[in-house]
Amino acid sequence: MIHTNEEVARCLLCADAPCGAKVARALRALRFDNLWTAAEVFDQINDAEIEAAEKACIHYDKPIRVAELKKAVLENRPAEHDNLPSLELNFCDMVCENPFFLASSAVCTNYDMVARAFDAGWAGVFYKTICKQDIREVSPRFDAVRKEGTPFVGFRNMEQLSENPYEMDFDILHRLKVNYPTKRVIASIMGQTEEEWIELAKMAEDAGCDAVELNFSCPQMKLSGLGSDIGQNNELVLAYTSFVSEAVKIPVIPKMTPNVKSMEKPAIASFFGGAKGISAINTIKSITMSHDAEVSEKKTVSGYSGKAVKPIALRMIYEMTGHPLIHKAGIEKHMDVSGIGGIETWRDALEFIQLGCRNVQVCTAVMQYGYRIIDDLKLGLQHYMKERGIVELKKLVGEELKNIVMPSDLDRETMVFPKVDRDKCIGCGRCYISCMDGGHQAIEFGEDRKPRIVGTKCVGCHLCRLVCPTNAMGKAKRMAKPQK
Repeated sequence: MIHTNEEVARCLLCADAPCGAKVARALRALRFDNLWTAAEVFDQINDAEIEAAEKACIHYDKPIRVAELKKAVLENRPAEHDNLPSLELNFCDMVCENPFFLASSAVCTNYDMVARAFDAGWAGVFYKTICKQDIREVSPRFDAVRKEGTPFVGFRNMEQLSENPYEMDFDILHRLKVNYPTKRVIASIMGQTEEEWIELAKMAEDAGCDAVELNFSCPQMKLSGLGSDIGQNNELVLAYTSFVSEAVKIPVIPKMTPNVKSMEKPAIASFFGGAKGISAINTIKSITMSHDAEVSEKKTVSGYSGKAVKPIALRMIYEMTGHPLIHKAGIEKHMDVSGIGGIETWRDALEFIQLGCRNVQVCTAVMQYGYRIIDDLKLGLQHYMKERGIVELKKLVGEELKNIVMPSDLDRETMVFPKVDRDKCIGCGRCYISCMDGGHQAIEFGEDRKPRIVGTKCVGCHLCRLVCPTNAMGKAKRMAKPQK
C-alpha cells in the first residue's frame, strides 16, 4: 500500500527533470493537490515510460515509486471536467484574469522575473517595495524551519526593500505595463516622510501602475519609524493613507502588519484614510535559533512566513473581513482584501477567498518551487468550481464567513466518536500512544495490534485521527453526549 501524499512529497521537483516532462508534470500536479491534471497526464504515460522514469530518478535516497503513484491516482481519479470556468475576479475595481498575484518580495525584483511570471500565467504583481533609502542587505539572510525531513514549513527572511535605484524600478513597472497591458502591475512603496510617500505614489501613477501598495508592515527595517513601526500606529496609518489617497487617483492598498494585537483597528484607519483595499498579512516577527539562522555570527528578530503562518493569517483576515466597513456585500463603500500568508496550493488560496479575499498573493511557495506552480493553482481551483457547479469565482468570496463563530457559540451537548477502519489500520499503535499520553486513555491496543475505542472514556477529541498515518480513523455519527 502506498501513501500517496508521503510518496509524492519525496519528489524533488527537479529542474529539467530526468524522469521526463510528462512524469514530472504528473508528479507536480499531484504534489500541489491537482488530482484532475495528475490523472489526465498519467493516462498518457505508458509502462515503458514509467520504468524509464524510475530508472532516471536522481533522488538522493531511492527512486520515486511512479508506477504505484499512477495506479493509486487512476484508481481514485476524480470526475473529468470540460469547459472549465473562468477565474476572472474584480479586485479594487481592477478586472483580474485570476486571483493569483506575486507578493512584494524577492520573487519580483526586476523586469525579467516579473515577465517570466506573467508568461507563466500569474495575473499580477505587487512589486518589491520601492523606497528612496540606501538598502544594503545582510548575508546570509534566509532560514527554514523543517519537520521530519519535509520541505520547510516555515521560512525566516531578513530582506528589506528593493536595492534598485527607485527611478529604475518605476521604469521597470512602466515597461511591464506597456508590454503586458492585461496584467495588473502594483507598485509597493515606503516613504519616511509625508513628502516621500506622496512623491513615490505619484511616480507609480505616472509609470502607469494599476494601484499602489503602502508598506506599513516590513518587520526588519534597520531604521526606526518605517515598516511595521507605522502599521502598529493607527494615527500614522490614517495619516499616510490619507496623504497618498488625496494625491493619486489609482487605488491605494495599505499592507497591514500582523505584529499587532488586532489588525482590525489599523485596517479601519486605512478605510477612513481613503484606502480602496488592504493587503494582509506580512511576515511575523520571530527568532529562529538554528546554525543557518546566524547573520554575521549573530541571531536577530526577523520576518517569518510559509505554511506555518497560514492559520494566523486566516484568523486576522476573518477579523477584518467580518467588519462591515472592510468587506460587506450590499453596502455602498467597502474595502477589498488581498490575502497573504502560507498559500502553497489552490486549497490554501480557496480558504482565503472563502473568508472574503478577492485576491491572493504568493511568495514563499514561489521561492521554494518557482513560478510554475501557477498551473496547479489555477487548474485546481477551476476543477473545484466545476465540481461544485460554480461558474463565477465571486460566488466563493466570503462564503465561509457565516460559519465562523465564537467558542461560546459552539455545540457542547453532542459529540462524534472516532471510528476505526480495520482494513486501513496497519497496527502501528500511534493512536494508542497519543491517547494514553496526551488524551483520555480511551483506546485499547491488544495482541492483534488493532485499536479499540473505549466508549465510556472517549470524549471525542479526535487526537487519534490526527496522528493516524493511514487515515484509518474516521468519524461516526454525531450523537448526544453520554451522561456522566
